Amino acid sequence: MKKSLALVSALVVGTFAGSALAKVPDAQVNRLGADLTPVGAEKAGNGGDIPAWTGGLTSVPASIQGQYSPDKLPLNPYPGDQIKFTIDAGNMAQYSDNLTEGSKAMMSTYPSYKMNVYETRRSCAFPEFVYEANRHNAQVAVLVGGGNGVGEGIMGFPFPIPNNALEIIWNHTLRYRAFKLTREFTAAPVTRGGDYELITVQDEAILQWSDPSKERAEDIDNISIYYISNTIAPARAAGNVILVHETLNRALEERRAWQYSPGTRRVRRAPNIAYDNPGTNSDGLSTSDAFDGYNGAPDRYDWTVIGKQEKYVAANNYDAHLATYDEFLKPLHVNQDLVRYELHRVWSIEANLKPGNRHVYSRRVKHLDEDSWTMTGAELYDGRGELWRVQELLGRQSYSVPLCNKGAEIVYDLQAGRYLALAMQNGGAPINYNADELDPDRYTPASIRQLGVR
Repeated sequence: MKKSLALVSALVVGTFAGSALAKVPDAQVNRLGADLTPVGAEKAGNGGDIPAWTGGLTSVPASIQGQYSPDKLPLNPYPGDQIKFTIDAGNMAQYSDNLTEGSKAMMSTYPSYKMNVYETRRSCAFPEFVYEANRHNAQVAVLVGGGNGVGEGIMGFPFPIPNNALEIIWNHTLRYRAFKLTREFTAAPVTRGGDYELITVQDEAILQWSDPSKERAEDIDNISIYYISNTIAPARAAGNVILVHETLNRALEERRAWQYSPGTRRVRRAPNIAYDNPGTNSDGLSTSDAFDGYNGAPDRYDWTVIGKQEKYVAANNYDAHLATYDEFLKPLHVNQDLVRYELHRVWSIEANLKPGNRHVYSRRVKHLDEDSWTMTGAELYDGRGELWRVQELLGRQSYSVPLCNKGAEIVYDLQAGRYLALAMQNGGAPINYNADELDPDRYTPASIRQLGVR
């Protein structure tokens, strides 16, 4: 296995310093679609286990034609792939260079944890208009507000050829996930013994950054996302509704959030839905800013680039979301026989808590797949500098859209021996990426009061 790769030549390693960095030289921009993919990944393979990117999956593949239905969860497009080998506590030293610290910690903590490694499939792909936007963004997008916002760019990934770690985390935060979408998902805090209660949530979003009618970031009134989360089960939690107006430049205005409680029948401002406050429906196993891998303002941390590395990460995970919850959720960790791992190049970045700032995580190391800028996993360290929690996000390509994102996201609490499984859709309906009926006028405190009435 190859050791960590050197950074691509365009990257300036280090912490963001200055008021507006980006705008890479034309010679670098011209690499997009040439030696780099349209999202900025290395198009070539590594001469071994990582193949070249040849366009990804942009439609229902021939392998499942006649079986796939758009009203069902996407089927595994690689049904014939077999496990190449398995990594566990007994042989992990052999693969150490290609394992994240989180994977190593899981194997060391839980002897039953293993990673079944499959052939690497570079399936990620996005619409052509996203690729066009990426090229434009590389020429014009800038960090503003001391790195706490993005200006000029719009749509797609703001920094396909990044200059620093802040641009990388903004690529994850603003990555293309369609314009208007709705879904129903479940969350489950799982005890050490494997007991759990499913929490069902209906959520919806207008991702204004991806509004095809806008020409630049300044056209969206500093709101990048309108978001509603409505808990509908179990009965004791039903009717709790959250509304978020996610700001694009947090230096101008912080996130605006409201919460409706059926117990009080009142809508209240909820500034606690941010940073290290307990995440909604997390049973204290995660923080608000860990949902989706990472969200919100990056201002409490100093961000640096570790490098681009070859790591075994959860990718092309279709079988996991086709299983029942009883099959998927097991004591100590999810059923690892349902999780697919592949060798991918990932950007690894590090966030260290700034002096004078408060957060339960003193250090965070995050790994983002180069083909999608989607976070694949993270290590979260406590105030003593010890590894506390491990995040694992199960990536997959939604080939009928097309877009590359993730399905279930897991937060393992190594100190408690428990875990939180989020964003699961097992046995349910797929995400509706064409929710054209959504309108910004819906995203008001009065609207969530009506949603929350039981």
